[in-house]
Amino acid sequence: MTISVWRYSHLALAVSSFLLLVLASVTGIILAFEPVLQKSQPYRSDKFNELTLAQTLPVLKKNDAEISELSVDANQFVQIKGSDANGKNLTAYIDPQTGKMLGVPTPQTEFFQWVTALHRSLFLHEAGRFFIGLTAFLLLLITVSGTLLIIQRQRGVKRFFTRIVRENFAPYYHVVLGRLSLIPIFIMALSGTYLSLARFGLVATEKVSPKIDFDAIRSKPERTLADFAVFQNTRLADVQTIEFPFSEDVEDYYTLKLKDRELTVNQLTGDILSENHYPTAVLLTNLSLDLHTGRTSAIWALILAVASANILFFIYSGFAISWKRLKNRVKKNTYSADESRFIILVGSENGSTFRYAQFIHQQLLTLGEKSFLTELNKYAVFPKAEHLIALTATYGLGDAPTNATRFVDLVEKYPQPQPVRFSVLGFGSHAYPDFCKFAFEVNQLLARQSWAVPLVDIHTVNDKSPTDFGLWAEAWSQQTDLPMPVSLELLKAPTPDLETLVVTSTTKTAQPDGTFLIRLQNSHNQRVTSGDLLAIYPANDHRERLYSIGVVNNELQLSIRLHPNGLGSGFLHRQSPGETIQARIVNNDHFHFPKTAPTVVMIANGTGIAPFLGMIDRNTQKTPCHLYSGFRESVSFDLYRAFLEENRSAQQLTNLHVAYSREGEKQYVSQLIARDADFIAKVLATKGVIMICGSLSMQKDVIALLETICQTKLGKSVSFYQSHGQILMDCY
Repeated sequence: MTISVWRYSHLALAVSSFLLLVLASVTGIILAFEPVLQKSQPYRSDKFNELTLAQTLPVLKKNDAEISELSVDANQFVQIKGSDANGKNLTAYIDPQTGKMLGVPTPQTEFFQWVTALHRSLFLHEAGRFFIGLTAFLLLLITVSGTLLIIQRQRGVKRFFTRIVRENFAPYYHVVLGRLSLIPIFIMALSGTYLSLARFGLVATEKVSPKIDFDAIRSKPERTLADFAVFQNTRLADVQTIEFPFSEDVEDYYTLKLKDRELTVNQLTGDILSENHYPTAVLLTNLSLDLHTGRTSAIWALILAVASANILFFIYSGFAISWKRLKNRVKKNTYSADESRFIILVGSENGSTFRYAQFIHQQLLTLGEKSFLTELNKYAVFPKAEHLIALTATYGLGDAPTNATRFVDLVEKYPQPQPVRFSVLGFGSHAYPDFCKFAFEVNQLLARQSWAVPLVDIHTVNDKSPTDFGLWAEAWSQQTDLPMPVSLELLKAPTPDLETLVVTSTTKTAQPDGTFLIRLQNSHNQRVTSGDLLAIYPANDHRERLYSIGVVNNELQLSIRLHPNGLGSGFLHRQSPGETIQARIVNNDHFHFPKTAPTVVMIANGTGIAPFLGMIDRNTQKTPCHLYSGFRESVSFDLYRAFLEENRSAQQLTNLHVAYSREGEKQYVSQLIARDADFIAKVLATKGVIMICGSLSMQKDVIALLETICQTKLGKSVSFYQSHGQILMDCY
């Protein structure tokens, strides 16, 4: 089934149920705190889980002879009912060890009663319960369809938890929070649906009735309660209720309602008179109630509260995504496809590429040209077309966006009857390994057609760069003699909030391609972790440069290779101690030093070592840490040698392996990994973590090598360890 089917299903389910979902989520958040408040009451015994009925009941019988019932609630508070010495009704919480009364149960507050009634039935009784049950079922379907969308977006279950590049707030957190809260929301929806089915009798349950042979009841040998085998083998924690005998007659008995069965017990001999296991449906109903309300665990109740809050965010972010997608879709064309000279075709997953297409379209209309704008999937024969402009993003791992999946087949099916000059413009981000892959495939496809004539080389736009777009517009304009002025103000992204950083030291370099270190002090003491990114804007425009941060001695340290005419590296190299720069910290929490890993292996080449220096400096817990790094010559490593040796002596760095690609044995870092393949496999097998930082070409070689190691030595794919957070990457 195509992704568009799941997406429209997901949206339709959300639209049809969002009002009730909002109501259920808000009330669910409130009700999640009731179990937390209940468990804060001082009515639970410290040794509750250790006590047996043989220890508890004799104490209670001695202290309170007129007990008719004992019950244990979801908070593990023990409650008795009976009468006191004056014959008055008694209901109290007691200490099961001593029989001491701890307090009197209080009814649910009017506020929680009101919220509970609203959550369960909307104050509409059975009709309201039906609508709430239907909402729970729709939430279940929304969760399933959302999961399938994430799987398709990530291209497989194994990549479900792999890194997502943040481009826009709503889509990014819609997926990230969706993955984190998937299980609790699914459990919440499934349990709510089951409880509704049980409420309306759609789940068949048989009533448990004890069958006792009264003629076979014995009165000898008489035993004390402490000697009853069944009481010795039954923990108080497994009890729901115990009904005490009404009299001392042998025909009266104890009725024990446990979590999975019901027993009747001879009050004189301790013999089990009957035993009935609860039907599966009853057990599932009780389990669903526990899971849906969080009544048995304060931690689970808080998880449910967070999940309910996330549902509210999903409603907002989902509609924000849909609104943006619809807003950016094709508007009504002034001219038809059959009469237009210029055909603009768009492939976009979230609608952002349409903004650029609309810009081109409006420019052409302003020039008096007949232009037609549509999606790549609506490609057809255009009888008067002279120019075809294809603007497309790439989805997932180099695939076509949803509205471009049929373009390849359509081009083969519908050749144009006249020569048409074409131009392809790809949109993407270098953060993805398959940058603009689909755009290149479109360009190659059109180049193979006999009717298609290339007008300009394919151009790509990285991270919605106005400059990249302007380069294409200038090249296209020169070939067509049609002006295509690009207003940077029109396409420029909003200016981010920047903070001032003070340069504290810099090593400089005399080499045009040398490496230097620069340290910065964060004046506002914003929390920064090694592995985060520093974004600078050297020319005070949209052009952003990102550098990995290593926090060393509480300062931000960057390791930078000075590139000839490099915009970012040149700017930073010109800084001197005491000067200030404007920048922002980009949280990069997927590449922070793991807190619980037994072993960490760091793999870097060149300036990719930067975040690892900070991680090693902060490794005060002395987690076994192995650094594999590659440089061109030993002089490149000299910048870090003393620091790393000092940390190795302090046992914050366990082993150091260095490869030089242009001197000595002329090795690459991947060769060091291949040499230690057995060790690498052992690290992964024992839940260790491998971190990779450096160039994309190095990442490609190392991942290919790790794939071989994982397959041959561990019998699993490298994607398995990526999805389990054992292989972390931040390459450029």
